[in-house]
Amino acid sequence: MGFVVEHQVIETEADVSLSLPLADRLLSRFGADAIESISFGKGFYKRENKELLSLYIPAVIMPKKGKKNQAEQAVESDINRLEHHGLDMCLDKGLHSFKRYCALGVVAANLHKLGNVLHEKARKKEKKL
Repeated sequence: MGFVVEHQVIETEADVSLSLPLADRLLSRFGADAIESISFGKGFYKRENKELLSLYIPAVIMPKKGKKNQAEQAVESDINRLEHHGLDMCLDKGLHSFKRYCALGVVAANLHKLGNVLHEKARKKEKKL
């Protein structure tokens, strides 16, 4: 898994309506060459959206509802990683506090990922010596 570069607490919108605007924001921000993959949960699946996104992003993980497949398990693994970094239970009260709590959980997961990347880089450098 890579880094979480954007997150959103969904209040009223349908998941399926969010995939194209999200991809558009990411492509505008980072460029088509920088994005290797994008992952969504089951609620985001729409064949037309997946086909359109596949024109710009090499790996679009947007599983259909129903039987779990490897792509869905990867998304679930990413969600589990976020839960492991504090998003399994929010003790704060109110929507604003919940959104802040989610953002901090994403930051914690990304910091942990960054630490792993730096540790692996140092280990490889040490191995070469």
